[in-house]
Amino acid sequence: MKLIKSIVRPNKVDEVKDALAALGVSGITVTEVRGHGKQKGHTAMYRGQEYEVSLLPKMEVEVVVPEEMADEAVRAIIRAARTGEIGDGRVFVFPVEQSYRIRTGELLRD
Repeated sequence: MKLIKSIVRPNKVDEVKDALAALGVSGITVTEVRGHGKQKGHTAMYRGQEYEVSLLPKMEVEVVVPEEMADEAVRAIIRAARTGEIGDGRVFVFPVEQSYRIRTGELLRD
């Protein structure tokens, strides 16, 4: 199994979720996060004062998929989240050694 973590723009979450659902991915975790990459934030105005916004709002989308589905899921996330501009996000893929269902304590296999 693989854990796929992607950091995407907030307005792209529904498109990413729909793209993963089309692949048959049913379990998904979405978390509000803040951060920056190459864009390093931006300057904003509030009540006539200019200030730096260095940590931008993003969304982290996490899914666990069978190993053979990981590449397809990554491609679907990238297609759904891409705008072509700086700040589109990143995708990270991690191996998952074991997974347990809390309710029963059962070890889950792919």
